[in-house]
Amino acid sequence: AEPMVQKHLESLQSSCGNGLETGALQRLTNLLLVEGLTDIQQKEHDILQVETTKGLPSVSKSIPLEKLFLPLSKVSIPPRISVTIGVAGIGKSTLVKLFACSWAKGEISRDITFVLPLTFRELNTYEKLSAERLICSAFPHGAEPGCVSAGAARTLLILDGLDEFKTPLDFSNAVVCTDPKKEIQVDNLITNIIRGNLLQEASVWVTSRPAAAGQIPSGLVDRMTEIRGFGAAEMKDFLDQMFLDNRDLSSQVLQHIRANRSLHVLCTIPGFCWISGSSIAYFLKHNSDQSREAAVVPSTLSEIFSYYFKMALSGDWLEKPREALRIEQAVNTSRKLVGSLGRLAFYGLLRRKHVFYEQDMKAYGIDLSLLHSCLSTRLLLKEDMQASTAYYFSHLTTQEFLAALYYYTAAKRAIFDLFTESGVSWPKLGFLSHFRAAVQRALQAEERHLDIFIRFLSGLLSPQVTRLLAGWLLLKDEPGGLRSQAVAVLQGCLSAEPAVSWRAVNAMRCLQELRHTGTARAVEEAMRSGSLAGMLTPMNCSALAYLLQVSDVCLEETNLSNCLTYSVCKSLLSQLLFCHSLRLDNNQFKDDVMELLGSVLSGKDCQIQRLR
Repeated sequence: AEPMVQKHLESLQSSCGNGLETGALQRLTNLLLVEGLTDIQQKEHDILQVETTKGLPSVSKSIPLEKLFLPLSKVSIPPRISVTIGVAGIGKSTLVKLFACSWAKGEISRDITFVLPLTFRELNTYEKLSAERLICSAFPHGAEPGCVSAGAARTLLILDGLDEFKTPLDFSNAVVCTDPKKEIQVDNLITNIIRGNLLQEASVWVTSRPAAAGQIPSGLVDRMTEIRGFGAAEMKDFLDQMFLDNRDLSSQVLQHIRANRSLHVLCTIPGFCWISGSSIAYFLKHNSDQSREAAVVPSTLSEIFSYYFKMALSGDWLEKPREALRIEQAVNTSRKLVGSLGRLAFYGLLRRKHVFYEQDMKAYGIDLSLLHSCLSTRLLLKEDMQASTAYYFSHLTTQEFLAALYYYTAAKRAIFDLFTESGVSWPKLGFLSHFRAAVQRALQAEERHLDIFIRFLSGLLSPQVTRLLAGWLLLKDEPGGLRSQAVAVLQGCLSAEPAVSWRAVNAMRCLQELRHTGTARAVEEAMRSGSLAGMLTPMNCSALAYLLQVSDVCLEETNLSNCLTYSVCKSLLSQLLFCHSLRLDNNQFKDDVMELLGSVLSGKDCQIQRLR
């Protein structure tokens, strides 16, 4: 079997080695060792997780990549089931490629005889599989599948991207199967492998976005690790790599990112940093020569994406400018494409579907010949697999922005509820009733998959974005009256609940996207001058919770002296968890408040390090 193994090693090096730039990979050689998923990881949207924890890991234990599958001590055994989590765009697939490539070169984990990488994207294309066929699809160079489960050889089966799997794993009702030749439903096959009924000799490594990883019962996971985002130096290096021939531009972009705390936090995600970096650079390049717009650097998510899409539509990537006439044609073609891609993005998002296949493309009327334009490669990526081709958006937020664009445009003329794809529903007329329906749907959803979609939908009503996209993706002369009505809808969500929830914080962020910043500004001023006492109405409490995440006033220390009552303290509890340094002097607290604070300090998510 030697030549076959050699062939396998070579094919891994060529398939996994491409696209790995050495500079950006240092971060992936050390992972965080975590005890399991926190509350916020199980429930909240990836972007909200990063915003809430400010992109800082709550654990200090780390493990080098080369020890990922080794015992932690002399007396323990190697993990059989390892799970690595990371938010969208943080580099999970890159990590898998890096590991497989380093292993194939003989640089790490030499105790492992076979590394068999598979993606859930590929597994989606099978209806049924046996354990043996699964091994053969990962190891197509023809060795007997038996050798993989033979006792002496240690095999590592990598299953990348559980969050992209089309069927949720159901461990409580899965039928037991111990026959490696038997063809069974793919989800059932995976649960049996993880439980150890099949391929029990093999080690299994699953990567996933945090919430989806919760499908695997924690009792079955031997080791959980997390990928951390960029540190300050890594972000700088990443941008320097992006603008290799223009260091000046790179440092200007970094300056703008650092000046905006909420943006800076999100740019710890490489996938998002790339989009923001491209947008800000495009803005700087175009506004130096035409400052008549008296434009402001894009700072909200919607502004970042508006520039990104404008750049994509005009084909005006930083590398090559285009002549005007061809831009005109390209824009018209792109508009059609964005329309059909938007519908795919929206209904995909509703079903939590992020990977699409050719039959999906046909069903949504997407012209596959148009997909090879420059535009789509920045928005939609494709991966050719053995049996078919998979398409996926360049980042989760790209899908969410397209979905919001589709909804925004469709809501102007739709007469039925857009959330029911069949179109059979009570009549719904007017943009505002569709906007209200979307906000209610997002805020009531048990899962938080619509949180960023709703932020983008709000942002499309902001004057800056409307001006930017007028005549491109939005009609010229959009009525301004919608904005104030949308503000009222969002403010209605702020005073609805006694405790400040993540939903309220998200509604505050929607108001920021709309550029309705008055409430937050007033509360921030009061914090600066120490005059918060008596101001903390439910709406202002939501604004305060939002400021705890983004304001520079809370950067060194969050000072809530002289202003908290029992009920305000109770309503803010879930948000105070994430303040590193908290000052609560002179609040005349009674025992009941001390009990509350005690419960916070012992919480799993708690990041408070100093309390006065």
